[in-house]
Amino acid sequence: MGPERPLRGMSDDLSLWLRQLGLAQYETVFAEQQIDREVLPQLTDADLKELGIPLGPRKKLLKAIAALQSDSNESRLSDVATNRPASLLPESTEAERRQLTVMFCDLAGSTELSQRLDPEDLRELNLAYQDACKAAIERYEGYVARYMGDGVLTYFGYPKAHEDDAERAVHAGLAVVEAVGEIGQTTDRETRIELGVRAGIATGLVVVGDLIGDGASQESAVVGETPNLAARLQALASPNTVVISRATHDLAAGRFEYADLGTHELKGIAGPVQAWRVIGRSATESRFEALHRTGLTPLVGREHEIGLLLERWEQSKEGDGQVVLLSGEAGIGKSRIIQTLRERSAADKPVRLRHQCSPYYANSALHPVIEQLERAARFDAGDPPEARLKKLERMLAQSTRDIESVAPLFAALLSIPAEGRYALLEMTPERRKERTLEALVAQIEGLTQERPVLFVFEDAHWADPTSLELLELVVERAQGIRILALITFRPEFHPPWTAHTHITSLTLNRFSRSLVAAMVDKVTGGKPLPAEVREQIVEKTDGVPLFVEELTKTVLESKLVEEVNGAYVLAKPLPPLAIPSTLHDSLMARLDRLGAVKEVAQCAAAIGREFSFDLLSAASALPSDKLRNALDQLLDAGLVFRHGRSLQARFFFKHALVQNAAYDSLLRSKRRQLHGRIAEALRTRFPEVTTLQPELLAHHYSEAGQTGDAIEYWLQAGRRATERSADKEAIGHLTKGLEALRTLPESTERLRKELTFRVALCSPLMVTKGFTSEETAEMYARAHELCELLGETEQFYPVLFGEWVHHHVGAEYGLARQVATQLLRLSEQQNDIAAMAVGHRLLSWTALMLGGLSVVPPHLDKALALYSPQRHRTFRFRFIHDPRVATLACSAVHQWLSGYSQQALQTRAEVIAYARELNHASTLAYALFHAGTVTAALSRDAPAVEKFADELVSLSEARDFPLYLAWGRVTGGWATAKSGKQADGMKLFHQGREALMTGKWKYFGALNLALLAELYLEGGDFDEALATLEEAKRLIHRTEERMCAAEIHRLIGEVLLARDPHTPEPADTCFREAVDIARRQGAKSFELRASANRARLWASQGKRDQARDLLAPVFGWFTEGFDTPDLKEAKALLDSLS
Repeated sequence: MGPERPLRGMSDDLSLWLRQLGLAQYETVFAEQQIDREVLPQLTDADLKELGIPLGPRKKLLKAIAALQSDSNESRLSDVATNRPASLLPESTEAERRQLTVMFCDLAGSTELSQRLDPEDLRELNLAYQDACKAAIERYEGYVARYMGDGVLTYFGYPKAHEDDAERAVHAGLAVVEAVGEIGQTTDRETRIELGVRAGIATGLVVVGDLIGDGASQESAVVGETPNLAARLQALASPNTVVISRATHDLAAGRFEYADLGTHELKGIAGPVQAWRVIGRSATESRFEALHRTGLTPLVGREHEIGLLLERWEQSKEGDGQVVLLSGEAGIGKSRIIQTLRERSAADKPVRLRHQCSPYYANSALHPVIEQLERAARFDAGDPPEARLKKLERMLAQSTRDIESVAPLFAALLSIPAEGRYALLEMTPERRKERTLEALVAQIEGLTQERPVLFVFEDAHWADPTSLELLELVVERAQGIRILALITFRPEFHPPWTAHTHITSLTLNRFSRSLVAAMVDKVTGGKPLPAEVREQIVEKTDGVPLFVEELTKTVLESKLVEEVNGAYVLAKPLPPLAIPSTLHDSLMARLDRLGAVKEVAQCAAAIGREFSFDLLSAASALPSDKLRNALDQLLDAGLVFRHGRSLQARFFFKHALVQNAAYDSLLRSKRRQLHGRIAEALRTRFPEVTTLQPELLAHHYSEAGQTGDAIEYWLQAGRRATERSADKEAIGHLTKGLEALRTLPESTERLRKELTFRVALCSPLMVTKGFTSEETAEMYARAHELCELLGETEQFYPVLFGEWVHHHVGAEYGLARQVATQLLRLSEQQNDIAAMAVGHRLLSWTALMLGGLSVVPPHLDKALALYSPQRHRTFRFRFIHDPRVATLACSAVHQWLSGYSQQALQTRAEVIAYARELNHASTLAYALFHAGTVTAALSRDAPAVEKFADELVSLSEARDFPLYLAWGRVTGGWATAKSGKQADGMKLFHQGREALMTGKWKYFGALNLALLAELYLEGGDFDEALATLEEAKRLIHRTEERMCAAEIHRLIGEVLLARDPHTPEPADTCFREAVDIARRQGAKSFELRASANRARLWASQGKRDQARDLLAPVFGWFTEGFDTPDLKEAKALLDSLS
């Protein structure tokens, strides 16, 4: 615990100057070396190095000394010691949003003290109390915001964030309790008092940075619940205790031991508050263990790295000592690999020496070594010096017989008085350090005589200079002893020991997307997350395992998903995933290290993950040279990287979460300002973006609060996405536009715009959500209501079309015919040629499904005659599919049913080729379904069905067309079963049929059941076949879908005959009914098939002439398609009857 009041031999202003630089830890060094204001300007780099000051602080000191000598410097050393500051105010005074840990300390019993003490003594006591608090707080780099009588308000995470601010606050709280307790012991006996202090700590989101007050009373204000919560928790605390909130407890995790204080109702705080009293530091060996006391996520990947470490371990066990330098960015998994190595080497029973460096002790000589020795000796907190000395001697006996010579060195290192047992160490400090380091290395060498040693030194980037000297000795001596020295560090640390043959350097890289997905599954316990949630996790975490784990846990702990049948499903619409509180401080720390350049990072973050120099320049309004300098600093800091070197170079944030942290720290008002500048720059200086990426302008105008502009660009973006068959993206853009529209005042213009958005939404919704989904139906119903309310005609056509599709696919053919008739009449009244073409097409399909084949051709002819390829090609975006494709698909089915199979094949080829030419996914899917699988299935051409079904499935999976996908599986399953893979085919068929039923797709239901019954029949399951066909008859009766009625009766006859060949009469009746139905409909292909069945039956009964007379006229009607299976079979049968 560093003192706050100036040390003896050191002036008050010099002491405060060091604190202003953030170098308070060197006050002792300056005081011991009698450095004052006169000596200060004469210090050189060599002088500072001799004082043991590391390179970074040396550079900072030399720069500050040079500034003091400059005449232009506005903050001279003599000006520092003015009024008693809290902590020096941050350079930047612009307010920010950030996660903050707030500590509020209050002197216990202050009222009683004011009554007991003289005012002057009370003043001295208060000053001593404030000094003690400030010293303890600044040791952990907290920011004392305000003194309030005997209260002290402190921030951790502002103005400079650290990756462990909550932990720092708790450490500081415990240090305050200890420091204040020592004040009473230093007063005169007559006035000795027992001082007590209470501390409350809370963590949460605040707005911080607005300067309030004037002069010495000026401070950075914090707005939010967190300071109030900290004050209320302080009131809960007993004297000399620290009480923390849930958020602080979760972040500090296993670094401390706690007592649960239960929940409390606190004034001004909504809901019950859980509180914990901090007992003290935990006994865990490493930061990693402390943060994972509740268990580890199973290891994912890293097989190569683990294998290499195990190889080095095997070498070291044989006396060929090895050193592995393990580097990687924060969160990449260095400590996880160490843990795995410990587990896998456990069978060898090694001596484990684990050293953990800490940012709090980067200038405390041999701190990680001291902690390791104290654990190894099994010191307890209450051990008296004598007990500690005995434990130390027992530990040293494991590695040396010459305890007499080394025990005094170890005792001095561990601050154990040993004068009564060992001779005083009469040597210079430098000689004592040398001998201590030698003794430490000798101890390690001694341990290797009995067992191999696993020497772990974690986070060397935080190591103090003396510990690094020890490491150098260990590395040099390792080669000939049984030791594996594993040293971990982050990329900013550059180890000087790489030039040895026994050293291996190993850098951990980020996870691939597949490994990220595997890790997500491990965290969820194998229960899958929704695809869109998993995708956000993959995108935001950039392959950093810690980010993956924490973001996944945050999702699971939120109410965003819920478990249903062993999987997680979305419980509400998916927003952008927020930064986990466990990562917030670490990410902000990276940004705060940038100083003023952070504002450029924030501006870039508002643009997005990717940005260009030109756009950043327009948004930031900084001069080009300053902006380039700022970008260079961002590149040097590793926060962004660059693609290309020219003026067209693109910049990217290295981590999506760093971008999020920079953006989240902006106040909403600042965000709006930046987004407005970005949007205007895009509109005026980058016209190609307006055309190609209107959603980008829409986003920035939305975030800028410029709703009118945003709405127009969301509409453009939605229409453009629809044109590219990017239906999900279209839904997203148009939905955002609708949401923005709702914020405008009600008016006729708003209703018209709403109708425009809803009509634009209908097509992509129908394709992706399903033709019969409730969401689709509701969208069309509201659009219909708006059309009638506004007297709208032009927009009414696609609305009526959507209603027709809803009824048609739901097998409500009567209602479908009514809607189609309404659309046709309206188009005729308005003389709208394009809408007339659509109306005739709809009536042709409805008539076909109802079995009215004779009604179909006039509508088909009119639809095709009215269609203009030049004028109507864009209609596919209004009516889901291209009208010509849909009309020709109907024609192909009609041609086959009518007995023109060759024409049907030609039309099929034409319509699918035309659909491909249009490059419109929904239209192609429509063609593959109707012209492809339906015509091929009707003609029993299994290879053709399989070809079209496979393509339909692939396209539907890629574009997320759920019902087309289901139909592709139904027909693909039928074709697979027909090829001899009965079990596989039936499984696929049922999967598809179940999805159709779930999606309420009843369209072509009779054909669906006919195909299934045929498979049951071929498999010999006559009962299932008959039950399926009876279900088809009921469906036809209920829906009037009579197109396949003849085929259903024919198949029933086949099943009855196969089940009971000796009772042919029922089958004969079915064949007769099938022929009659087909004749009435004009379905020549079905008539031929049923006639062949009946003729074959009659022939088997000896009625050969009757059989020939039945079949010959039907066969003789046909003029084409003689190479089709039906006509080939009919001809063969006729030949056998001749």
